[in-house]
Amino acid sequence: MISTEDLRFISVIASHRTLADAARTLNITPPSVTLRLQHIEKKLSMSLIQRPSRVVSLTEEGQLLLNKGLSILQSLDELQELIDQRKSVVSGKLKVLAPLGFGNDYIAPLLGQYKLTHPQLDIELELSDNPNWSNHHKWDIIIYIGALNDSSLKMITLASNQRFICASPSYLERMGHPQTPQQLTQHQCIALRENNEDVTLWQFSHSDTNSHHEIRIDPSLASNEGRVIKDWALAGLGIIMRSEWDVQPQIDSGELVRLLPEYTLPNANIVALLSSPTKARSARISGFIDLLKQRLGKTPWLKPHN
Repeated sequence: MISTEDLRFISVIASHRTLADAARTLNITPPSVTLRLQHIEKKLSMSLIQRPSRVVSLTEEGQLLLNKGLSILQSLDELQELIDQRKSVVSGKLKVLAPLGFGNDYIAPLLGQYKLTHPQLDIELELSDNPNWSNHHKWDIIIYIGALNDSSLKMITLASNQRFICASPSYLERMGHPQTPQQLTQHQCIALRENNEDVTLWQFSHSDTNSHHEIRIDPSLASNEGRVIKDWALAGLGIIMRSEWDVQPQIDSGELVRLLPEYTLPNANIVALLSSPTKARSARISGFIDLLKQRLGKTPWLKPHN
């Protein structure tokens, strides 16, 4: 008879592109993964993945087992959650997906604190600036920053977050200050490629007149990593558009200068995306959401006013 451990093993296999990727997640060798898979298939007298194939592709029977197995595992997890709630214990596994830079600076430390408060809780954090939305069901919480065009996920706003354009004093001394959005086309601009956004189209609204301006920049430098483009700006290589959470400390210190302050850019609020409805949300998810709202709602990247 198949066990819950077998079902969890199959769910891990199905969520990875190759058996080698699954082996790394399971912290075992690829041959061990193959042997265990063959053992389960022999137990069931059916093939669960297509062979030969370089990537994991479930057979019809394998997909059926996964679909039914996931619902069984979810029911078991919910039962364990109910038992733990009776004991006032937060346990199980919390899986979080977050952007690379923001996840490093804010989400990882908060997850560490949450683990200390709930030692029986297991935590998995993945950092990525290009999330795979087809796998959104894999995560309990997705931290997202920026424009969200379409999503069936429940959205909870954690903190407001403006976008600024800025440059280093050395760049501005060499190239001058742009006075209007249109003048940005005469400057060296740096683009951050993330979340499949149109990153070379910069949109401005004048704070007083509400006039709108769209500028198509021709970036002299571009990267998919926010740390890289900020370092380039700090080195005097050009103008960046970046979130308040990331550049406000450098603006406060004078390492970067905010440009065109009379114009605003579309906000990139920091949100949590959840696939589970409120009633089905576990204590471990709700507890971490509460912690996120408490800490991030104070916008810790802003200098406190005396």
